[in-house]
Amino acid sequence: MRHNRRLRWAAIPVAATLAFVLAGCTEAQLHGFLPGFVAGQPPVTNHTESISGLWVTSWIVLLIVGVIVWGLVIWAVIVYRRRKGQTGLPPQLRYNMPIEIFYTIVPLILILGFFAFTARDQEAEEHPYANPDIKIHVLAKQWAWDFNYVNENVYDPGIQAQPDDKSAQPGAVQESQIPVLYLPVNKTVTIQLDSRDVIHSFWVPAMLYKKDVIPGKTNYMYFSTTDRTGTFVGKCAELCGEYHSSMLFNLKIVSQAEYDAHIQSLRDKGFEGQLGIEYDRNNNLPGTTAPKVNQ
Repeated sequence: MRHNRRLRWAAIPVAATLAFVLAGCTEAQLHGFLPGFVAGQPPVTNHTESISGLWVTSWIVLLIVGVIVWGLVIWAVIVYRRRKGQTGLPPQLRYNMPIEIFYTIVPLILILGFFAFTARDQEAEEHPYANPDIKIHVLAKQWAWDFNYVNENVYDPGIQAQPDDKSAQPGAVQESQIPVLYLPVNKTVTIQLDSRDVIHSFWVPAMLYKKDVIPGKTNYMYFSTTDRTGTFVGKCAELCGEYHSSMLFNLKIVSQAEYDAHIQSLRDKGFEGQLGIEYDRNNNLPGTTAPKVNQ
């Protein structure tokens, strides 16, 4: 009875400490220190929260499994250690069916659980919109990005990030020269991804999602913007050559009025129409047909 009382009194401060620590967690800590979360603001897209939830929940489950395994290892080391005066091997345990069933079934349940939740979230993230509000065609190239605004029939050609020689910070670039993809708030978006040369990867860290851009294959991204505005860093996440680190862009989520103003500014610059495959470097590659013999 006295032992149970001690456990009860020990559990109270432990529970209070745990509650205090969890209550003091910041928005970043609650989402596993993943980028893109700011207190009092919604996530960047409709998929960001589910991706964060899958990540954090997976880590919690795996940490619990780790604690159990470490505890069992330490317990076995202490309880079954060789005592003073003991010689030879300790009693050997073989063909213990309950233990073998346990360490077979539990990992299987964990694997099936991870697979089910991952497949559920992936199906939602990869489900295309029948009629998206915004269609964007992104063309990746060494080492920049071209953006086609399909609905508005305008384009925005991008150039490689240029070094800022006037900045005292090493590796600084001219922010005004970085390509910017504009999206309005609260809209469904479909992004078509094509490459002009080698493999790239379209990545906005705050979205917690990226997609490879592979020459000869078209990939897509589907998401909805929220009512959160702001500028979010984008980059290529696939090593694509000497200036891979300079293949930068920004994603700017703005109000509908600011989005319309940006589209009009592209028209004023004469960027009407769509950029196509005529600038693809892969068009210069040799074909696979046999050369013709001159008669």
